[in-house]
Amino acid sequence: MTKQRRTNRLAGETSPYLLQHKHNPVDWYPWGDEAITRAREDNKPILLSIGYSACHWCHVMERESFENEEIARLMNENFVNIKVDREERPDLDQIYMNAVQMITGHGGWPLTAFLTPELVPFFGGTYFPPEDRHGMPGFPRVLVSIAEAYRTRPDDVTQSAWSILSELRKMNTARESNEILSFEMLDAAFDGMKRNYDKTYGGFGRAPKFPAGMNLEFCLRHFHRTNDTEALEIVTHTCHRMAEGGMYDQLGGGFHRYSTDAEWLAPHFEKMLYDNALLSHLYLHVYQATGDDFFRRIAEETLDYILREMTDANGGFYSTQDADSEGVEGKFFVWSKTEVVDLLGAEDGRLFCDYYDVSERGNWEDHNILRVVKSSRDVARDNGVTEERVNESLARSREILFQAREKRVKPGRDEKILTAWNGLALTSFSEASIILDRRDYREAAERNVAFLLENMIQDDLLLHSYKDGRARFNAYLDDYANFASGLISLYESTGVTRWLQAAIKIANKMIEEFWDDAEGGFFYTGASHEQLIVRTKDYFDNATPSGNSVAADALLRLAALTDNEDYRRRAVTIFRLLRASLQRYPSAFGQLLSALDFHLSTPKEIAIVRVSNADDAREMMRAAWQLYLPNKIVACAAETDAEAIKLIPLLRERFAIDGRPTAYVCVNRSCQLPARTATELAAQLSARDDGATDASVSG
Repeated sequence: MTKQRRTNRLAGETSPYLLQHKHNPVDWYPWGDEAITRAREDNKPILLSIGYSACHWCHVMERESFENEEIARLMNENFVNIKVDREERPDLDQIYMNAVQMITGHGGWPLTAFLTPELVPFFGGTYFPPEDRHGMPGFPRVLVSIAEAYRTRPDDVTQSAWSILSELRKMNTARESNEILSFEMLDAAFDGMKRNYDKTYGGFGRAPKFPAGMNLEFCLRHFHRTNDTEALEIVTHTCHRMAEGGMYDQLGGGFHRYSTDAEWLAPHFEKMLYDNALLSHLYLHVYQATGDDFFRRIAEETLDYILREMTDANGGFYSTQDADSEGVEGKFFVWSKTEVVDLLGAEDGRLFCDYYDVSERGNWEDHNILRVVKSSRDVARDNGVTEERVNESLARSREILFQAREKRVKPGRDEKILTAWNGLALTSFSEASIILDRRDYREAAERNVAFLLENMIQDDLLLHSYKDGRARFNAYLDDYANFASGLISLYESTGVTRWLQAAIKIANKMIEEFWDDAEGGFFYTGASHEQLIVRTKDYFDNATPSGNSVAADALLRLAALTDNEDYRRRAVTIFRLLRASLQRYPSAFGQLLSALDFHLSTPKEIAIVRVSNADDAREMMRAAWQLYLPNKIVACAAETDAEAIKLIPLLRERFAIDGRPTAYVCVNRSCQLPARTATELAAQLSARDDGATDASVSG
């Protein structure tokens, strides 16, 4: 009979990451009063370990150190040990990651921070090996040294802690600029990004290479505004190379987290909901801008991957899939040539291997990551067959290998449902439903909203995380901002008024809970949140857009729809607070730059009047969304919908002419003749935006 392993305090948690550690011999606590009280009563320092379930090196440190009885003994004797899932508590991760970056000059996960009982950090790092290795101190050496310093040199520890706390508090300061907000800022930002562009492989910088979807969105907007074909080349070349590389799952769709090399071959194999939401959104827009079906296919395959692998039965979207399966990174996704040929047969196998770079030697650690290295035309020429034959073979082969792969042990999946990341996916599904005419995407978006509204609101406050029937943790700024933005997109793509009403309610609560009345901008945590050592503001667009960037964009769109000047004023305050930073570090503000582009432009205002509340204006709506018009708002309602007309000034005095859906297009308070067909509407929208190339616009 197998001996039952002892569990620690993490056994009562819902986070898959915390539950992975419930059998560790470490006396782990979740973050909370019990751990903090014990640290203060026992005068012990806190060892804070932060990670997430899809993190490869988090798993490594667990196996090497947290499963080690002797290391666990050192931890338990000398520290109060707290384990945190960064996806559940990004507020804590933000504070203590900033601290570790100050201390060491770098950051990452697993994050290891040592705190005083007052929760102030005084030392930290990331991954520590179990013994001295490669110039890194072993974890036992670190534990003993920190414990001894805390006992024997308390004044030094206190001084270090308060020095770090002082620097953390300074990080939140930003002063509003009185200088003009102008298109020159956007042009300079694009030039800054362009200098870091990799002309050979696409993307920005060298290895490791991240997808930078928000920066590419901004470059696409730059092309739309200026007709600078170099900007379009940067976007299309990068999007081609990413989707043809190993970072994209050639069989199942969806993007891995990032590429470990410059040419997009070898990914870090975890898949994140937010990456796939942001990138499907980008590929949708590139499809609109170019009409190239390649980009449509990647957008659809990515969204279909989310529906197939990452969607809860109740409509929520899961968070991540691990990099590892069976304890080996990437094992689920790689192939040997023998496997491929055995499954496909000699002829189809030869064509597949030629197209997807499969060889006996392998292209990565003796295995093969599927990537496109030739066009189907070149494969046809090199193998003496027709291109049609190649394409038929590849389609058949992909399905055979996908079905074979489904029989493998799948990577672990973190089934937390996070409001912020769901908001990003909601935006993509909403727009895709109308751009691609996919009713199943609309159904997915509406089911997602229904789930969030039913499960993630308590006492009029949004909640952050849902797992196993429990919604937990006060929502953060990006939860509110992304959800509001997704609701606006769902309204604009469907014309269902209640989604806009829900967006307004969420935005108003966001302002009430998070706005800084003294200095401007939004705090990351709300007024109802627990008090931490600092109340941070998150401005940088990193792997996900910052809450301030999304909030600025959402408030501008709401202002355009509702004519609420207060929304616009707050968005402009954010731009003014970050004006200097935008100029110095444009690559860190891709989302905010896109919002600024919207603010400086003269958006097209499209009002579509239905005859009834039925979906009788769908062709009109599709016409409104077929072209790439990043700076537009779309309002749609039946001419008898008094509620919508009261809410949206753009719909007032608009009528369905001759009993047919009718569209009205206005730019800069100047309106064109009513469009009575989708063709007429498309023709009006294809005209260039008035004022798109103005040199400057006052904020």
